[in-house]
Amino acid sequence: MVHKYLALSVVIICSTLSVVGQSDSLIYAEGKILNAATKEPVTARVTYQSLPYGNRVGTLNANSYSFPLFDNEKYSLIVEAPGFTTAKFLIDPAEAKGNNKVLKDIELSTTTTGNNKHLVGNVMRLDNVIFQVGKSKLNEESYSELDVVVNMMKENPTMVIQLEGHTDYLGDAKENMKLSQARVDAVKSYIVSKNVNKNRIKTKAFGGTQPLSRDDTPEAHRLNRRVELRILEN
Repeated sequence: MVHKYLALSVVIICSTLSVVGQSDSLIYAEGKILNAATKEPVTARVTYQSLPYGNRVGTLNANSYSFPLFDNEKYSLIVEAPGFTTAKFLIDPAEAKGNNKVLKDIELSTTTTGNNKHLVGNVMRLDNVIFQVGKSKLNEESYSELDVVVNMMKENPTMVIQLEGHTDYLGDAKENMKLSQARVDAVKSYIVSKNVNKNRIKTKAFGGTQPLSRDDTPEAHRLNRRVELRILEN
């Protein structure tokens, strides 16, 4: 009996050491997201995807990021925030330091020219605009990001924007098109309710025809469901 318990203890200890050893060998990518001009934190949408096949996809909404680089794969990193130029990086585990971390702070530049005008043609993803599942009703968490859009349009009174709605590619294509149109209509209604002229806001529905990822995973489908803002005139 003593020998049986001793053997069981050895197995548990060895298994624990194996898990700890695997965790210790993982390399993490970490960094802060900052305004390039002011060095203040910026809350952004961070999308990371393993290369070359995109088998692992993840998203974060924060002013910093941290995620593991499994199997020593390289990852693409896309950082987006309203009012800032999209930043794209390659994360290489070979750049890890002694603490098994690839440290890379990301500085975002504002999407303005020297005369303080937003660039025509610029597209911003409104990643904090959230709807009820399968519906076009805005959640209250969306209001803070939409208020940023309202302020942007009031500060730029000649600006004309187009709201573009996207769903994932699952389900009926016609229903997806109707849903994406209803969602951008809801976003437009909110902005107009804040005293922005409705003629300055165009809408366009794409349904599931322009996915960002073809991976059949919950993360990828969530990434594909989005509202984008395109600046048409300024």
